[in-house]
Amino acid sequence: MKLLNQGNSKTVKGEKFGFRTFGLHLSPADKSGFNVCKWASKGCKAACLDTAGRGAMSNVQKARANKTLLFFKDREKFMRELVKEIKSAIKSAEKKGLIPCFRLNLTSDLPWESIKHEGQTVLDMFPDVQFYDYTKGFDRMMKSLQNSNWPKNYHLTFSRSEVSKDDTLKYVLSFGGNVAVVFRGSLPSHYLGAQVIDGDESDLRFKDGSGKIVGLVEKGLAKKDASGFVVEG
Repeated sequence: MKLLNQGNSKTVKGEKFGFRTFGLHLSPADKSGFNVCKWASKGCKAACLDTAGRGAMSNVQKARANKTLLFFKDREKFMRELVKEIKSAIKSAEKKGLIPCFRLNLTSDLPWESIKHEGQTVLDMFPDVQFYDYTKGFDRMMKSLQNSNWPKNYHLTFSRSEVSKDDTLKYVLSFGGNVAVVFRGSLPSHYLGAQVIDGDESDLRFKDGSGKIVGLVEKGLAKKDASGFVVEG
């Protein structure tokens, strides 16, 4: 069972900037019976892109469920395969003249900074490779900004939901963190006093700079959102 994919319609946009993203899709929230998104809100779950594109196919859903079950039931086997595929992905990207990068939480929010295999995280094993993710975990986000022991090769973007308080978002921004916000229809130039950049131009969040709002236009099920997850224009 292959764990990593070589991008979706969003992540492949990074190739025009010289990067190739390899990502890991798990069954989101507690869909598999195991919760991989412990900070997910109701609005987040309802708007999840898990079923977007090929994700709507039953075989893709089954594969994501199987990967999730393997992660929880046989962590050692899962991690061995993940390390093997990361090594292979690095070689594959470099053969094409692209810089490899990895997003292991495409449809999850797992703390890869603390998930170890043979005493090391994958971030430790590949210190010269860029990893990045979105997270709704406030404490996790702040550790990435304040803890000097945070892996230098792991970039997080804080993800707003309908339960996020503006003061929380401003606090993250004040420390140089970036906040992803889903907007209805189009992007404003500023939000909460911070510059809004177009997060749909590519998925390379580690290239965004600091103290920015990463604006995303609502897609898929998010177009029907009425929870406040999507910010109205």
